[in-house]
Amino acid sequence: MPAALTPARLRLARMHAQLLAGPPAAGVVGAVRGAAALQAQDLKASKLAVRARTSGLALADVRRAVAEERSVIRTWAMRGTLHMIPTADAGWIVDLFGPVVLPRFRQRRIDLGLDDDLCERAVRALPDLLASGRPQTRPGVVAGLRESGVPVPADGQAPFHLLLFAALRGVVCRGPDTDAGEATYVLLRDWAGAWEPRDTDAALAKLARRHVSGYGPVGPEDFAVWSGLPAGQVRRAWDLVSPSLAEVATDSGSAWALREVADAFPSPRSRPAVRLLGPYDGYLLGYKERAWALPPESARRILPGGGVIHPAVLADGEVVARWRWRGDAVVIEPFAPLSEEAMAGVAAEVEDIGRFLGIRATMDVAVG
Repeated sequence: MPAALTPARLRLARMHAQLLAGPPAAGVVGAVRGAAALQAQDLKASKLAVRARTSGLALADVRRAVAEERSVIRTWAMRGTLHMIPTADAGWIVDLFGPVVLPRFRQRRIDLGLDDDLCERAVRALPDLLASGRPQTRPGVVAGLRESGVPVPADGQAPFHLLLFAALRGVVCRGPDTDAGEATYVLLRDWAGAWEPRDTDAALAKLARRHVSGYGPVGPEDFAVWSGLPAGQVRRAWDLVSPSLAEVATDSGSAWALREVADAFPSPRSRPAVRLLGPYDGYLLGYKERAWALPPESARRILPGGGVIHPAVLADGEVVARWRWRGDAVVIEPFAPLSEEAMAGVAAEVEDIGRFLGIRATMDVAVG
């Protein structure tokens, strides 16, 4: 086995794997597939995640990919959370995660007045209700179901959990948000087309390989945390993909990367690779531990609790600052003074975020 990767090279290798350094992704689909998937419960954050992994795209390009080209969609997958995934992968991903996630929420559905029979009736009614192809808001879907004789509770969390059930059964997915930012829903088959069922082993192997490609070097414990799959499926997935992996030594133990990249990890250069990540970026969601990228003494500034992940500034893969909006100004809050080269990279990123969003973004640096 080659000499152990230093922490600096490990961080940079993972930054390259996430397409946050090195050659950018080719378009929106390339960014989404290259990162294995993009967290998308916050649509604005997922758009910033595309920006950080591409070059020259604008916000309109992401909107077009979602609403017109339909080349990427949002649905519930890894860990039962909303992700942006390539439309071509929707079938096998939903088929894999539906049977895993749905049982976890059964008691919650029952507590909300959504027993198994009611959920099945709703699933049978949704294709006719959404047959027009016009995206429907959540209240619109619920009203349509109630009018068709399916008495879905209209208040609280019941509508969300019903649509989550339908999405994980492969019936619906999220459509483009309205201009006011309200969620809509469409028939998955209308947006993704029909798909042939993929056997579970093939889906597990493909998912594990995509995680290693998009996050590596990693270990099976990282894949388990990122995917949320049961331990038995994690072991099976890792066994299936292992022949295509190479073991890599790190300061904290062994990790694995695809064989074709294991001998070509980049080394830090004099000018650091800098990226501004939006909230909930996958770079901080794909591993069991985060201390390799996020210094423990600064962790609470990015991870305050309650599942919140604040926007972060990366320099050669290490989180060195938090950032936030103040009007059209990007306020940088460094954990420690940044080098001149790093600040130049931050300034370039702020300018590019403004270009992407179609605004003139300025930069302020918070002191203290």
